[in-house]
Amino acid sequence: MTRIQCVPARKAGPLVKLIYRLTRRQFGRMMDPVAVYAHSPGLLLSYGIYEQATHKQRRVPERLKALAEIRASALAHCEFCMDISSSLGREAGVTDAQLRAMPDYRHSDLFDELERLVLDYSSAISSTPAVVDEQLFASMRERFDERQLVELTNAIALENMRTRFNIAFDMTPAGFSEGMVCVVPDSPPGAEQHQAHQTAQTSIA
Repeated sequence: MTRIQCVPARKAGPLVKLIYRLTRRQFGRMMDPVAVYAHSPGLLLSYGIYEQATHKQRRVPERLKALAEIRASALAHCEFCMDISSSLGREAGVTDAQLRAMPDYRHSDLFDELERLVLDYSSAISSTPAVVDEQLFASMRERFDERQLVELTNAIALENMRTRFNIAFDMTPAGFSEGMVCVVPDSPPGAEQHQAHQTAQTSIA
């Protein structure tokens, strides 16, 4: 279900029908975000090319990128994204135990030092406002080269774009993780402090 109607295949042009077929081949089903993007075929085509180009990058281990994307989807509270990112994460080697422990990853022995660093980086990029401090970025530079940094940052930024697009149109989960473990929504770093600050300001006013 979405806030606007998905473009049905019978009303789609040849280009959109082709993209629909490719989507079903890749995911085994139709995807609501694709069918909503189909209202603008030019954007759908460009977005599809961008997704495929991103998918083909292989300098960063898929498991690390999957963890970063799962974290971004959980921080955004995007139900559709949490559903599919959890499923894709399992395919990349993320365990059910790690999905359960994601909200407390900094204190969990289920994540190694590098994984926690990547999750910190994803958290920083995915917060509002996004703040990546010099110490965090310096730590990333110690573990990744420039091309890897671009690849990983792009993956996180793309997941943030997906979450915001899907939330705006109220995309519901597609059932990728049905009957299996799925990451739960999380609060961005500093959210509690921000809420406390907002409450204090309201009380003063």
